[in-house]
Amino acid sequence: MPTASPRSQASKARTPRAQVLRLAILNLLSAGPIHGYALRKHLSNSLGPLRTLSYGSLYPALRKLEAEGLIASTEEEPEPGRLRRRITHAITAKGRQHLDSELSAAGPADWEDGAFDLRFQMFSGTNTATRLRILEGRQARMRERSAALEQWALAAAKQNDPYVGELIAHAREQVAGELAWLRAVIDRERGLTIRGTAAPSQ
Repeated sequence: MPTASPRSQASKARTPRAQVLRLAILNLLSAGPIHGYALRKHLSNSLGPLRTLSYGSLYPALRKLEAEGLIASTEEEPEPGRLRRRITHAITAKGRQHLDSELSAAGPADWEDGAFDLRFQMFSGTNTATRLRILEGRQARMRERSAALEQWALAAAKQNDPYVGELIAHAREQVAGELAWLRAVIDRERGLTIRGTAAPSQ
């Protein structure tokens, strides 16, 4: 199992879901300022169709990031015909430093189901060593899951329930598929390391 890089006490206190959302917001704002509605739309696309994003989770995250000085928000005059003012969010210099630090760090939360897919989407801005730590961590987690499935299969065999058997077979297929994909990606990353090629850092 790869060792985790140290992070701040504040980061450790947050749930993986909250940490992923913060990272996703900063990563999106690193490309340029954006207003709230568009930010939510882009985040929903980044997080994928299987993960919902509510205003109830987005706006508290934005307020915390602003309170920490990682983003800045400006209120614009309403456009003709609109009653509400539009708020635009932008990453600060401190926010960029924080994002760079987070993208170069890796810990167990980064290879869990709730975070791995998003971290993988950010690999273009992550250095090769960190990418490998995350990939190898995910691989170790999936191997643990595979072993747990085998234990479940042994216990379920005594029940002789066809539906439980179908569920286990489906889970085995999913885990085996991901492990095969991870092996291919890790081999490719190791090839980049051997050739001395690294991904660009933000």
